[in-house]
Amino acid sequence: MLFKRRDRAPIHERIRVALWPRRSWRRSFSYIGKRVLRLSATPHAIAAGFAAGAMVSFTPFVGLHFIIAGVIAYVTKGNILASALGTAVGNPLTFPFIWTASYRVGLLILGAHGGHHPPIDMSLGLLAHSWDSLRPVISTMLIGAVPLGIISWIIFYFLVRGIVRSFQEARRRRIEQHAARRAELKPSSLGSEG
Repeated sequence: MLFKRRDRAPIHERIRVALWPRRSWRRSFSYIGKRVLRLSATPHAIAAGFAAGAMVSFTPFVGLHFIIAGVIAYVTKGNILASALGTAVGNPLTFPFIWTASYRVGLLILGAHGGHHPPIDMSLGLLAHSWDSLRPVISTMLIGAVPLGIISWIIFYFLVRGIVRSFQEARRRRIEQHAARRAELKPSSLGSEG
């Protein structure tokens, strides 16, 4: 491969890069924004896809976000690549806030005030617990994720659709102006030759 590393990075470096970008979070989000804007699809398709990815970020199923977002994007006639980019809304910086909000909204919907589910000791890791001890927490988070995901879908859909529509219109105008300038230059260059 042309841009492949000669010597493979150690595992600790690959994990660090997966959790914290090499340059900065701002640069990473800027890159994702530019990728979304440059997709060749309708503003609705791009916005519906990105919103599907953002919506899925509120669910506790981290390993399945791409798949679930792709399915939702397909159902809403959204762009599947945009849905994958939209899952970046859930990242190591935002997941603690997203999951706390999902859990608390879930408790609110269920009518519990935090006393019904004892906190789980995560010092041993997630895999040290049985499914029976995790199920109440995950189901509460999933119930809370539904309204938060719907709200985020609506917000991101209208925000991204407006941005993409104005970007595509500006690009279309630039292309038309460039074509008009080329058309003006073409007859004059032909006339000067004869």
